[in-house]
Amino acid sequence: MAHIFLDESGQFNTHKDGKYFIVGSFITKDPSYTKKKFRSWQQRKFPKKMRNQPEIKWSDIKITNELRLATLKFISNLNIGINFSYLLRKNIPSIYIKNKRIDTGTLYTHVIGETLSLYLPIQDQVCRIFCDKRHLKGITHTQFFNILQLQILPELPANTLVQIEMIDSMSNANIQIADWIAGAIASYIENKPLGKDYYHILKSNLLCPGKELFPDSRNITSKNST
Repeated sequence: MAHIFLDESGQFNTHKDGKYFIVGSFITKDPSYTKKKFRSWQQRKFPKKMRNQPEIKWSDIKITNELRLATLKFISNLNIGINFSYLLRKNIPSIYIKNKRIDTGTLYTHVIGETLSLYLPIQDQVCRIFCDKRHLKGITHTQFFNILQLQILPELPANTLVQIEMIDSMSNANIQIADWIAGAIASYIENKPLGKDYYHILKSNLLCPGKELFPDSRNITSKNST
């Protein structure tokens, strides 16, 4: 049974977090193992005040560079495969903009679908997909699930069961792992300090180069080829 967890870094409508929107994800056969290991690492390695927090986010200002690097190395050793996609906000196509506002629900659905496509084909008879819980402006959660299922099912064996859920990262360590992956990749894409170090830690886990969505006409070479 394949389990895929996804989370994002950045927002579509604001630029305070940088120029890009990034989705980080990973696939595992044993989500109980990754959950247990991540919580154990948290309780052993994080400062005492953080050891029992329900959520350990990449962006927490109390985390030192040394601990962030060590935690990424720990995540890279969890026997997971990683994929990510990203887009430059200024390149969002006009079809996702209505009345000068971004149709964030439809755009998010597209980005998640493109990220999931990097894992296909999958041979498992059951594929469970988990995204961080969020509001989908303009579409319902049922529409979100149906659109993704229609995109994924043609690439899966007949009779494969696909389950898609949105879950609160506060209650799920695996979504928090995806948050760390997204944050690390965002640091690399945005050329932030230690970004290259973060990327090289996770590089051996990458199942394929990250996918840039809506690249502009300048045909910028993907950073992930380096």
